[in-house]
Amino acid sequence: MFFCIYFFTLNTIQSQIKSGKITYERKTNLYKKFKNNGDVKEWLKEDDKNKLDVFELYFNDSLSVFKPQESDLVERMSWSTNKNSVYQNRQTNKRLTIKTIWGERFLLDDSIKISKWKITENKRNICGYQCRKAILNVNDTTRLYAWFCSELNATIGPESLGGLPGVILGLATEDGGVIYFAKTVEIIKPTLEVLLPKKSKEKLYKTAELKAQITKDFGKEKWGQMMIYNQFEVW
Repeated sequence: MFFCIYFFTLNTIQSQIKSGKITYERKTNLYKKFKNNGDVKEWLKEDDKNKLDVFELYFNDSLSVFKPQESDLVERMSWSTNKNSVYQNRQTNKRLTIKTIWGERFLLDDSIKISKWKITENKRNICGYQCRKAILNVNDTTRLYAWFCSELNATIGPESLGGLPGVILGLATEDGGVIYFAKTVEIIKPTLEVLLPKKSKEKLYKTAELKAQITKDFGKEKWGQMMIYNQFEVW
């Protein structure tokens, strides 16, 4: 009996994947995103309501980076969605987020975010990996659903989200306005050049500091409130 338990535990540990590259497709329903911005259908065509963006997540046993996939293609509606880069060091509990707001780049230096997920028994297969569903109540109006895979042994996912016993391969807001799904999972060992941010002399902000500054300057405007929500409240 002891041998069986030992063999099962050893086999589980050996089967866990501790480094790799995941490519995600993010689908944003712009009708839902801009639903409070007047009659969005008057200025946004039906054909343009769904915006697709592609991201890559590289990770090893302690480092990760989530960033937009590089492309030479001219992007339609590039202003309509955020494209953050997030570097995390799970050994030092540090997180560096690179945001672009109105064409200006901001570097945010914070601790890794801790989220209180509720893990359910619901399961689904994503990219050939068995995933379990978890639920996160971000605030009184926003709930997220995630599908994580414990075989991929890192507490990370799209954007700055993590805290689950495995990598998040699927992520969605409750209304389906924003959905991330992994399209490919590659078992590789990323280099430190990929995983670590480039050194910069740019000013470092705390997320709370930058949010407070922008709220003070633009928080009374309806469009400012919407921008603050999209940039800081969910991810």
